Amino acid sequence: MIVTNRSKQKILFLFGPTGVGKTDLLYTRFSRGYEVINADSMQVYRGLDIGSAKPSAQMLNQIPHHLIDILEPNVQFTVGDFVERAHALIPEIHARGHMPIVSGGTAFYFKHLLFGLPTAPVSDPQVRRELELQLQQEGASVLYEQLCEVDPVSGNRIHRSDTYRILRALEVWRTSGRALSSFSMHEQIDQGIDPLIIGLRRDREELYRRIDERVSIMFEQGLVDELRRLIGGGATEQWPGMKGIGYREFFLAREAGELSSRGIAEMIRRNSRVYAKRQMTFFSSLPGVNWVHPEQTDRINSLVRNWYDG
Repeated sequence: MIVTNRSKQKILFLFGPTGVGKTDLLYTRFSRGYEVINADSMQVYRGLDIGSAKPSAQMLNQIPHHLIDILEPNVQFTVGDFVERAHALIPEIHARGHMPIVSGGTAFYFKHLLFGLPTAPVSDPQVRRELELQLQQEGASVLYEQLCEVDPVSGNRIHRSDTYRILRALEVWRTSGRALSSFSMHEQIDQGIDPLIIGLRRDREELYRRIDERVSIMFEQGLVDELRRLIGGGATEQWPGMKGIGYREFFLAREAGELSSRGIAEMIRRNSRVYAKRQMTFFSSLPGVNWVHPEQTDRINSLVRNWYDG
């Protein structure tokens, strides 16, 4: 594939809920002429292979990937970090004559790459450290209640277990004296890009069945041993990489006294279903999405062809 010089950067966005089949589609339809910019917040971490459903080594060799295995799981990776790195990668991929395809399931990565980052102040390391210490000492529920007091709009938007976004909203409040919700978001897609936005979806029963099967496969592949290796390397529940579904349940189960693999697997299934529902709600709010079933390859091929030739 040769990417011609255009005034706007062409970028293909491919997203959908967990378990919908993004990875399989990548390697059946987009394996030649494309380079993937990973938009999964857990796959950026080294050692989080099974729980994050990271592509196999064979798949990674088949199509170039970026932003996979770039950080240790104790390092925070923000949406701002993702957008900055993606913006640097896109022209490099075009220069190689390939098409960038942003693929994953972390909704805010897609939204802010499409629309641009909000005008809120940049992160303050000192304030962030103070908030993280408070989180360790007092727990997420206390910080969530504080957020609801100072910024009820953000409190309503953010789930009480989403510690990253809770900390970010409180950080903005403490550094600026303003609610995060008071800072404006861009309302139009970045005028410098020409995106093709493909959203994958399945019927709920079909999706949930795939999620259940996927969790079973994760345990068969050695998820428990992977978690033991991580803990043996010093991982704690406070590490950013340990907060993702597939990892945090082990710590929650330990606190609840539920140590059986069956019980933990059911927690992961349940949390994955809830997460998939939230993903679809968010993705459905984005404009210009072409929704398709992953097996509608003729429809996908037509969308790509018309967009590329347009």
